[in-house]
Amino acid sequence: MPILGVSIAILQNGKVLLTKRRDFEVWCLPGGEVNPGETLAEAAVREAHEEVGLEVHLERLVGIHTRPQWLTCGGHVVVFAARISGGELVIQPQEVMEARFFTRDELPNEMLLGHYQQVMDAFDGVCGAVWTHESEWDFHSGLNRQELYQLRDQSGLSPAEFYQQRVGKLLPGGHRLEVAGKVDVY
Repeated sequence: MPILGVSIAILQNGKVLLTKRRDFEVWCLPGGEVNPGETLAEAAVREAHEEVGLEVHLERLVGIHTRPQWLTCGGHVVVFAARISGGELVIQPQEVMEARFFTRDELPNEMLLGHYQQVMDAFDGVCGAVWTHESEWDFHSGLNRQELYQLRDQSGLSPAEFYQQRVGKLLPGGHRLEVAGKVDVY
């Protein structure tokens, strides 16, 4: 069964909050898996608080990003745009190495697959877009996250190099917009 997750584009003063993941040392939006019995919106609010200590108000659904090859079972990520409503920026050190705000012109090159598009759609006011990111997946069919981390640790590569070379590589033509969504004008 595919993994269901959320990403939260926390926007403030023309910038977006990104976190640098500890597992692969690449930048991404805060987010994670939806827990059993939890709504998508509840998961987004929880993940923002857990990863970066912030309370957020979800403002719109940016879109859905699908990665059919992720961990051999595939994954769907629902992306929300949000604004800060409370709390203070404090990272969860088990998962996050660093968190900071970026303008669209300052975005780092080393980002989790699909997250650059998620960020650009959030900046552009997009609502309801559906993207597919088809990537190479040359691991065995039952691989879980812990086994992936073992392979990373045994590879002799840095976590970021392992991600870029083995996990985050798009297939030719693999970045596809399937539903354009619309632009929300405030």
